[in-house]
Amino acid sequence: MKAGFNLLLWTTHVTDALLPQLEQLKAAGYDGVEVPIFQGDAAQYRRLARQLGDIGLASTVVAIVQDEARNPISADPDHAAAGVDYLKWLVDCSVALGAEVLCGPFYQPLAQFSGTGPSAAEWARLVASQRAMAEHARDTGLVLAVEPLNRFECYALNTAEAAARLVAEVDVPGYGWTYDSFHANIEERDPAGVIADHGDGIRHVHISENDRGIPGRGHVDFAPVFAALAQRGYDGWLTVEAFGHALPDIAAATKVWRPLFDSEESVYREALALIRAGGAK
Repeated sequence: MKAGFNLLLWTTHVTDALLPQLEQLKAAGYDGVEVPIFQGDAAQYRRLARQLGDIGLASTVVAIVQDEARNPISADPDHAAAGVDYLKWLVDCSVALGAEVLCGPFYQPLAQFSGTGPSAAEWARLVASQRAMAEHARDTGLVLAVEPLNRFECYALNTAEAAARLVAEVDVPGYGWTYDSFHANIEERDPAGVIADHGDGIRHVHISENDRGIPGRGHVDFAPVFAALAQRGYDGWLTVEAFGHALPDIAAATKVWRPLFDSEESVYREALALIRAGGAK
């Protein structure tokens, strides 16, 4: 398994100013970083790929749907079409970066709710838009790993069962789903058991604590999660996802408005120790 660190702890857009932190993550022992792609173009991400290569870090990508005008499951045909174009743009930027995995809730805007689960029409648009994205990425080597979120952040995809169903209906090689310990802790009655029940399609893993702070300091039971992944033969990324309150937009989206850790260094060092110990066991 490979250890990664999600850069949303620091930024939504990686620039040269973050290079010292990237070097610190490499020195700490991380294999790669998870790069947020919220803006920019392919040329910029090709440049970042060279910088990461010089440091010795591989990469994955995290992305979201940022607004209703690019909502792939919208009932508005123009918005839905723009959403599919946006998903293809995410693929193109991720390929330019040389990323191994593109993960995230790239199916609806965050914190948008209908008062119920996805309708049959919305589910059909969800499958169609994700299939278009997957077909666009098919021959690139990029793995897509759609991420179900808890019911307080979205309504279109909340559980491992729903994610597995989506993967089966998209039915394109290289398309799978992300297991996130934070969301599973909220939505699943048996957070580790769903890995055994629905884990065939897991292509990426987020290691995240129940309060989104330092993994290992909360009540998420990581030992059975690691064991279930090992039993599944999972050997991909274990990427740490923690959030602070320094970035207003991210703090608002993740509902983080109080300090969750003493220092950023304590987050990435303790999380890496947890991953390495879990992997060894």
